[in-house]
Amino acid sequence: MSSLVTGSDRPTASHHPEAWVAIAPARVNLIGEHTDYTGGYVLPMAISFSTTATITAANDGKYHFKTSMSAEERTMDPHDRSERIGHWSDYVIGVLRQFQTLNIEPTPFVLELRGDVPLGAGLSSSASVEIATAQAIATFSGKSFMAEALAVLCQRAENQYVGSPCGIMDQFVVAAARAQHALLLNTRDLTYEFLPMNRAALASCRIVVANSMMKHSIADGDYGIRRREVEAGQAIMRNTYPNLRDLGDATLTQLESCRGWMTKESYHRCRHIISENGRVLEAKAAMMCGDPVQLGKVMTLAHASERDDFECSIDEIDFLVETALELPGCYGARLTGGGFGGCTVNLVEAVEAERFSQALQRAYRGRFNLSAETYICAAVDGATVRPASEQTARDSQS
Repeated sequence: MSSLVTGSDRPTASHHPEAWVAIAPARVNLIGEHTDYTGGYVLPMAISFSTTATITAANDGKYHFKTSMSAEERTMDPHDRSERIGHWSDYVIGVLRQFQTLNIEPTPFVLELRGDVPLGAGLSSSASVEIATAQAIATFSGKSFMAEALAVLCQRAENQYVGSPCGIMDQFVVAAARAQHALLLNTRDLTYEFLPMNRAALASCRIVVANSMMKHSIADGDYGIRRREVEAGQAIMRNTYPNLRDLGDATLTQLESCRGWMTKESYHRCRHIISENGRVLEAKAAMMCGDPVQLGKVMTLAHASERDDFECSIDEIDFLVETALELPGCYGARLTGGGFGGCTVNLVEAVEAERFSQALQRAYRGRFNLSAETYICAAVDGATVRPASEQTARDSQS
C-alpha cells in the first residue's frame, strides 16, 4: 500500500504547526451509474458545493475532530485504533486509519470541517468530506499524493472503515476534476480524460440539478443488495467466459447466453450496467461533437434503465424526470447518484434554466407537497490545499 504515496502534484508542507485549509467540491454524475464497481465507465463533473477542512496543531497530544454540521465533537489518542461508532466522524477517522496503514502517523491536530454540500442528496457529501480531510492530513504531515492515489485511499476508508460499498467515482472526480470539463473515467484501470462542457451548442446549455429532498445513504441496505445482485451475475458470466474480467468487458449477447443461470434480479442489474457502459461512450461522442440533443437523449435512456432494470428510482424522482422532459429547453433528464432518492440531473438551455427550475419546483410542490431545491451548476476544479493565511486573504478579497 505504500505505493499510494507518490510524487507531488500538490504543495508539500514542512512538518510544522502552520494551519492548512483543504477544499473539496461536490460532484454530479452526468451518466454512468452503478458501473464504477464493475470496471465500467462514468462521466461525472465537480460542482461548486464544497467541504472545507482546516487543520492546526493540537497542544494536548490528541486528535480532535469538529464540524459545523454537528455539535458532537470527537477526541482520540493517537494510539487509539477503535472501530467505527456510527458517528459523522467515522468518515474522517476512516481516512486517518488509511494514513496509519501507510505508516504515516500525523502529530496531534485539530481538524475542523464546514461545508454546504446537501446531505443525502447523491452529490457526494461523503467523498467531499473524505478528500478534504485526506488532503489536509497529508499536507499537515508533510506528505504528498497524486489526486488518483488520494481517491483510492479515500475509497478504501469508506469501504473498510465506514462499511459503505461505494465505487471509486465520487472520490476520484472530487480529487481530480477540471473546471469547464466532465471527467470520463475508466474505473478498472483509473485512466481518464477530460471532456469539454462548452463545445459548440453545448456551450449554450446548463446542468440543472433538482434535489427531491428524499434522503438516501449508500451505507443503507438497498445499495448493498443491488451490488450483491450485480456481483452474483458477474460471477456467473466470468465462469462462462473465463477471459471476461468484469462487466466492463461484457456484451449484452454474452449476458443473454447466461440468463438461464441467473436470478431475474441479477440479469436485470447486469443488463443495466452493460448497456450503461455503452451509453457513457455515446455521451462522450455527443459531447465531443457539442451535440446537446444526442447527449440529452442518452441521459434520458439511462434513467429508464435505472428505473426499470436497476430499480433504484422512486416515484418522486420519476416525476421530476418526466416533468423536466415536458418543460421548454430541456434536452434530457435522469436520476443521478446511487438512487433511492437524491437528485436528478438535467441538461437545459441556458436561457431557460431559471424558468425551468421554477417550473419544476412548482410542479413538484403541487404533486407531493414538497419543496425541491434546484441548483444551476458549472463544472469546477477538484480539491485544493493552501496555507490558512492565504485562504484568509482570499476570503477577505471575495
